[in-house]
Amino acid sequence: MKKNVLALSIAAMIGGLGATAAMADPVTSKMAADHAAFKAKLDAAVVYEKRDEPSIKSVSDALDKIATAFDEYKKTNDARIEAVKSGASTEALDAKLAKIDAHIEGLGEVKTKLEKMETKLARPGAGEGGRQDGESKEAVEYRHAFLDWMRAPGDHERQQKAATAAKQLEAKNRDGRETRATQTVTSTGSAGGFALPEIIERQIARLSVDISPIRQIATVRTVGSPDYKELFDVNGATFEWLGETDTRAQTNTPDLAEVAPTFGMASAKPQASEESLDDLFFDVESWLTMSAAEAIAQGEGVAFISGNGTKKPTGFLAGPTPVTTADSSRAFGTLQYIASGQAAALPTSADLFYDLVYGLRARYRNNAQWVTSKLVLAALRKYKDTAGQYLWQPALTAGQPATFMGYGITEAEDMPAVGAGAFPLAFGDFKEGYLIADRVGMRITRDEITTPGFVKFYVRKRLGGKLRNTQAIKLLKIAAS
Repeated sequence: MKKNVLALSIAAMIGGLGATAAMADPVTSKMAADHAAFKAKLDAAVVYEKRDEPSIKSVSDALDKIATAFDEYKKTNDARIEAVKSGASTEALDAKLAKIDAHIEGLGEVKTKLEKMETKLARPGAGEGGRQDGESKEAVEYRHAFLDWMRAPGDHERQQKAATAAKQLEAKNRDGRETRATQTVTSTGSAGGFALPEIIERQIARLSVDISPIRQIATVRTVGSPDYKELFDVNGATFEWLGETDTRAQTNTPDLAEVAPTFGMASAKPQASEESLDDLFFDVESWLTMSAAEAIAQGEGVAFISGNGTKKPTGFLAGPTPVTTADSSRAFGTLQYIASGQAAALPTSADLFYDLVYGLRARYRNNAQWVTSKLVLAALRKYKDTAGQYLWQPALTAGQPATFMGYGITEAEDMPAVGAGAFPLAFGDFKEGYLIADRVGMRITRDEITTPGFVKFYVRKRLGGKLRNTQAIKLLKIAAS
């Protein structure tokens, strides 16, 4: 709230100057007029501040505040629509809507953080403590030796201890007929690095799901080779009803298409000072987990949308050029789009959104989501149906997203902005439509030489991605036709 008080104070000073010297010269008169217009906008706008958000203590509290804010949003937007109809200025109302938009976004972020916190508290504890779910005695010993090595990677004794623990774990896995590549040591650790302990790898993967929006809604497979492929039935086998003695006609053979994700190496480079690593109160495991997860998730988030397939996943917007052709005659691997009807803007009415929804087959609509950026989401809040009801609705229960036309919304900031020829909005069943392939295992190498006083840890992971079923996703294209 401080910045608003400051703005009012400055405005009052300008106003005072304008009042005492308004007749002195044209410049001062102009300042006074500008101030009057500014103050009118300020008075008209309800102040919504993200600074109020720390007072929210629970998910239900956040839901209540979002609902209240959206009620105010609807009233303000209705007033704006009436102003447009009457030819009156909408500048003050636009400013107010922008503030409420920001407030709703902020409340949504707080709700998400609280939900993640509640989920985390419900999980078994993590950190540098004792045995965790699914960890063998050898896995615990390796994890502890690995974290000791991280604190002093130049210590030969710790390095050897970690290498020994890793070999013991590898032997244990072989005896137990396990084949986890993450627990295989390919060097002493000084040159090639160590495999990340499985429990840390799982924590990084879990955090990546929280951060990477497409990973949350796509199909994710764990694979052992970059040659992984899926065969997809394009048309399906034909079907017929028969009586007990009827002749069985041969049904058509399914038309199979190959889906081969393109792979790349995702590399995160978290860096810590030598002093922090020496500090026994510094939680090395949590720091490494969070740093690596954030870096990898941000990079893969871009690739899953627009990656070109060269040493990285192929994003769902980076396949063959989308067309308007219907599912029945469109080539496999190509998405269908519906034009916005505007050369460089979103649709003027909600009709085209209905075309997007019902252009998707019923089997895919059951699990469909909208995928778009925050800016486009703000525009979607203004749309109404023919009965005057708003199509965007806030979440009503914990763990559920806000909806547009009754379908959940996944916010992905790497989606394109609104612009001529862009595809800023997708709708579909991404579990059916997009495949993420994670190679088993992550590796880590340390570097305490290139930046004196700091130790860098290079965390590496191979992953791939590609469109899976192009009938399961539809796009909105910004184009007149």
